Amino acid sequence: MSEANPRTSGHRGRLLTLATVAAGLGVAAWALREVPAAFGRTPDAERDDRIRNSPQFADGTFHNAPSELARTPLGFSPLNTSTLRRFLTERAQGAPGRPIPLVGQPSTGLPAAAGVAITWYGHASALVEIEGARVLLDPIWSERCSPSGLVGPKRLHPVPVELEDLPTVDVVLISHDHYDHLDMPTVKRLLRSQSAPFAVPLGIGGHLRRWGVPEHRIIELDWDETCTLGELTVTLTAAHHFSGRSLTRNTTLWGSWVIAGPSRKVFYTGDSGYFEGYAAIGAAHGPFDAALVQIGAYDHYWADIHLSPEDAVLAHQELSGGLLVPVHWCTFNLGLHPWAEPVERLLAEAKAQGVPVAVPRPGERVEVADPPELDPWWTELA
Repeated sequence: MSEANPRTSGHRGRLLTLATVAAGLGVAAWALREVPAAFGRTPDAERDDRIRNSPQFADGTFHNAPSELARTPLGFSPLNTSTLRRFLTERAQGAPGRPIPLVGQPSTGLPAAAGVAITWYGHASALVEIEGARVLLDPIWSERCSPSGLVGPKRLHPVPVELEDLPTVDVVLISHDHYDHLDMPTVKRLLRSQSAPFAVPLGIGGHLRRWGVPEHRIIELDWDETCTLGELTVTLTAAHHFSGRSLTRNTTLWGSWVIAGPSRKVFYTGDSGYFEGYAAIGAAHGPFDAALVQIGAYDHYWADIHLSPEDAVLAHQELSGGLLVPVHWCTFNLGLHPWAEPVERLLAEAKAQGVPVAVPRPGERVEVADPPELDPWWTELA
């Protein structure tokens, strides 16, 4: 048997390395091909009368309502050196130590609840059944909440139910255009699997049009505007947050949602800091049978854009929110707090204030009139 030629072996090794690098670059190029589309489309306020005339729009961008209750007027700055340093050193604590339990309940073919039922799929994605209608909230079924499938916050648990296995919905509600709430691949899949319209805050229609959503499936609303779909009405209400899918911010509006049947009501906060709007929404639209309230990704420096668990309970009380179902936690590591801290702090404050809470596992359905006994399933994972 002849000995291997070192030159030949080295040449083959270099070819193999080059082939591996080329394959890697090809995969990266394939994964990055849709990044420009994922950024969406910046609305043209000069041509869009509804944007230009919105009370929330001035000097080329949307603005929060004036607030004396916003906790930190300076708001979130992604360029803050201290914040970036903390993200690098503290984010590791935002993941569970064990697999998150899922509940993959089949719901296709079953009638929607005659009362109110809520299925939480993780993060802020949820299905609200209300008096025979179904409403899908901020669906994200992608592996990452990012414009790219290669980088960005990755799921901490699989989706509990495939998107195509969801029952027929009457409307898809979007609260704002951040990647963890408005996901291009999920929107495109919903175009094929559902026929429901997308109800969105002003300006987000531009993103949807770029992604192929037909005009008859786009409903754009300003704060306090209502859309009626049969016996179901959805109203976009205020939130204290911001928008943007690139370095340009606040070219689209953000908000919360009131979901109303003939006699039952559900509220969804979207993302928001604590502000006067909760008392106003509660007075105008409450009381509610249930409220899905954002509790995760909070920080002292972000208090004007994300509720802390204690502020979530306060907001819920001002809304007259009924059963509190916490969302915006568990699925993506987007904050600087330990993974289970949001729900633990929430439950402590809710107990002190006498607020009823249901904490479903991802995929679990909750009958609002008969919520399950609280099971601290997260404690062994943290």
